Amino acid sequence: MTFATKIFATKKGLLKAATSLLAVGVLSATLFAQTAPATAAQTAAATRYDNRIQTTLTQKLASKNQFRDVRSSVEDGIVTLTGTVDLYQRKLDAAKLARKTASVQGVKNLITVAGPNVSDAQLEQKLALKLRYVRSGYDITFDYFALGVKDGVVTVEGADRTGVGRDEALADIANMPGVKDVIANISLEPVSQMDDGLRLRAARVIYRDSVLSKYAIDPARPIRIIVENGHITLYGSVDNTMDKTVAGLRANELFGAFSVDNKLVVEKESGQPGM
Repeated sequence: MTFATKIFATKKGLLKAATSLLAVGVLSATLFAQTAPATAAQTAAATRYDNRIQTTLTQKLASKNQFRDVRSSVEDGIVTLTGTVDLYQRKLDAAKLARKTASVQGVKNLITVAGPNVSDAQLEQKLALKLRYVRSGYDITFDYFALGVKDGVVTVEGADRTGVGRDEALADIANMPGVKDVIANISLEPVSQMDDGLRLRAARVIYRDSVLSKYAIDPARPIRIIVENGHITLYGSVDNTMDKTVAGLRANELFGAFSVDNKLVVEKESGQPGM
């Protein structure tokens, strides 16, 4: 390589390096522009945006007497609700009202449920009675709910065939004085013609049995039949061990039943009424 050629190559290398540095500088400037703090104009626009939400929501809350002790604040479109209400359902309603306000991006519901102080045992007893007698109709045989109460927080578990019973049960719990919060773990049974047929056949063999037919008299106290993908679970309470055994035997006779889990409780032994 001649001396002139070397000089040309060196200049070419320097030019390439300068071009690369310029590209890096442009990219850095672009990234800085993207990550730079919001300008005063942007901050002012966001503040006006939040203030508009705040004004609208404050007017909505003030127009309803049940929310007279509820307060709200807004930051970046996120509403935070504080204060007190007398029923858990009203806590849910306040959050629903906030979510429906134009431009709201989310809601933090920090409202405290005040209302009367009810002991856990008394609250559980009231709710159990409520859930036993408010539901009526055919589907009552094919759903099951179990309650637990700790410091006013109600945990409800179970299974429901259509979702109607679940929604009614949760509404009854939310409107009960003394309930502070609700944890719902209620599953919906799979939609299946096979399962539907198995439910009907299980109900027939159980309730047409001369020993078990008495459980059809009180519509609020049936033997609950839960079917999920061919697996049968029996819930509820019966008078004695023989009734529990007979119900399990009848369910096990069904063609198409993959398994039977007999969770019936003998009421006289447990001392607790079944739901």
